[in-house]
Amino acid sequence: MALLFLATTVNYLDRILFSVLIPVIRNEMHITDQEYGYINGAFQIAYTGGFLVMGRFIDRFGAKLGYAVAVIWWSLAAMLHSTAASGWSLGFWRGMLGLGESGNFPAAVKVVAEWFPKEQRALATGWFNAGSNVASMIGPPVFVWATMRYGWRTCFLVTSSLGFLWLALWLFTYRTPPAAPAGEPVQPAMSWTDALRYRQTWGLGIAKFLTDPVWWFYLYWLPPYFYDVRKFDLKQIGWALPFIYLMADFGSVGGGWLSGRLMRLGWANGKARKAAMAVCACAMPVAACAVLVENPLAAVLLVSLATAAHQGWSANLYTTASDVFPKQATASVTGIGGCCGGIGGFLFSAVIPGFVVTHFGYTPVFLTMGAFHLIALFFVHRLLGDMRPLEA
Repeated sequence: MALLFLATTVNYLDRILFSVLIPVIRNEMHITDQEYGYINGAFQIAYTGGFLVMGRFIDRFGAKLGYAVAVIWWSLAAMLHSTAASGWSLGFWRGMLGLGESGNFPAAVKVVAEWFPKEQRALATGWFNAGSNVASMIGPPVFVWATMRYGWRTCFLVTSSLGFLWLALWLFTYRTPPAAPAGEPVQPAMSWTDALRYRQTWGLGIAKFLTDPVWWFYLYWLPPYFYDVRKFDLKQIGWALPFIYLMADFGSVGGGWLSGRLMRLGWANGKARKAAMAVCACAMPVAACAVLVENPLAAVLLVSLATAAHQGWSANLYTTASDVFPKQATASVTGIGGCCGGIGGFLFSAVIPGFVVTHFGYTPVFLTMGAFHLIALFFVHRLLGDMRPLEA
């Protein structure tokens, strides 16, 4: 669990560094809001395709090797951001980063499926997913301090080196889970085409397509929103973002705990998962009102509600892959879901916001994001059903 948490933390430190430091980078390279959207789009395209490749690779060769390959790839790509001289080169290295980082969640979800019983999986997912929020909490103030002292290129070099430290820890300490007990049936392998025949795969994919962009939007656009609209300086951004993602940590762990608690009280698996997800989905329209309030503290609090609710939702949604599909297919199915989420992220958190923010401002985007989780909940209910394991 600690290894998964640390890997996700490093993954997100490398991921968010660019968006946190965009006020400094764009002044040096004269990057517009629309170009910023395109650069993030390069990450999303590679991240989307990478999910399919990495998910299958991890199922084929195992989590230990698959995770190691992913971390090496994304750490090198993050390091080479420091060599960028233009928006084009930044876009290239963002794409390479996305390709490597796509392996994190398929590998982590597979490890959870192999090591944890069903009633603990959402909580375990919530714990390792909390690493993304810890990174978003501790990263900005450190990045701001390091940039003011040493420059933004040094930040990329130092942050990317953490992946190699984690890699050594992973290779020397992680072990393959125990084999299935004698007499337990061995579940068959499942290809992409096999998985796509099931409505549960489409339920996961549609839910990811609709809700992943919300997280990506907040991740990418909060720093420039606070900087341009709320007139925060780098120091104010340095305290606002850590608070927002600290609240997301509570949501991530709390959402996973809630569904597990309901199961221990006797609720069926599907009912417990969907109840926890409904609580999170209903909070999102309220949180989207952050763009309408004048008080900056109220805006920060409402955005905090959005990130907490999304992470609680995500902890349960990721876990549905291990609830429904055999362990041998968990990474592949998670990869399919992640690919759908990446397509949604490319459209709704990179390209479209870049155009809308430039011409119409942030209000339409914030309000639209507030509705996506409720729409996704409908598809989860209809397509994932009771979330029982598939029969061989």
